[in-house]
Amino acid sequence: MQGRLLPLYRGMYQAHPAGYWKEEFKIAKKLGLNCIEFIFDHHEAEKNPLLNSAGIKEIKKIVQTTGVEVLSICADYFMEAPIHSDNFAIVDESLNILNRLIQNAPLINVRDIIIPCVDQSRLKSKNDIDNFVNNIKLVIKTAETEGVNICLETDLQPLAFANMLDSIGSKNATVNYDIGNSAATGYDPTEEFKAYGDKITDLHIKDRKLNGGSVPLGTGNANFTKIFDLLLKYEYQGIMIFQAYRDNEGVKIFKDQLSWFYKNFK
Repeated sequence: MQGRLLPLYRGMYQAHPAGYWKEEFKIAKKLGLNCIEFIFDHHEAEKNPLLNSAGIKEIKKIVQTTGVEVLSICADYFMEAPIHSDNFAIVDESLNILNRLIQNAPLINVRDIIIPCVDQSRLKSKNDIDNFVNNIKLVIKTAETEGVNICLETDLQPLAFANMLDSIGSKNATVNYDIGNSAATGYDPTEEFKAYGDKITDLHIKDRKLNGGSVPLGTGNANFTKIFDLLLKYEYQGIMIFQAYRDNEGVKIFKDQLSWFYKNFK
């Protein structure tokens, strides 16, 4: 996850590190990582390299130089400007932004654009779900044409999430499965995978306490062994992104958790 190998940007736990984002690709190369999930924030969105041709060229150049790819985008923008908002102006602008991301994604080989419907943008009612489905249908054909997945992260119950995906009705409406967030909600991974395991295209590796925040891998309630058994059962072919716990500096705590992960699951 972008920023996890760098000091905090403006004191924010997760944000696009404007001005020094390229440095992370060099560190990732040294650690043997092969991709970074780009973050697209609401704050200063127009300055993000994902939205302009010069920025796309910069991304392509650093990818070519380091061999570290960008295969996915975590669009935190839509946590601040939800696609299911009752404010039509917010929805119109958000759909415009999403269309631009979809159209630029193939230029850098991005496969998944993750839309988080959690925390302040969680789907709290049937009206929220209906708004989201109806609005995302306005861009899903473009995603299909461009070969990009609209990859959803929600805290809905497994069956409700599966029903929402069915309502969208597109193979390009997929799932971002966040191991830590699932653990925090107390959901049973077996039930989650039964509901939509074949639709998962992006995996966030994280650990959290039940009803609590992020903690270093292996110290929370995530059942990694069970989840990786399920990933094998469902023949998961997507990418794995470390969205693990971080501190102010980033790289040392990342290395410690990467070592823990390799020791237990490589």
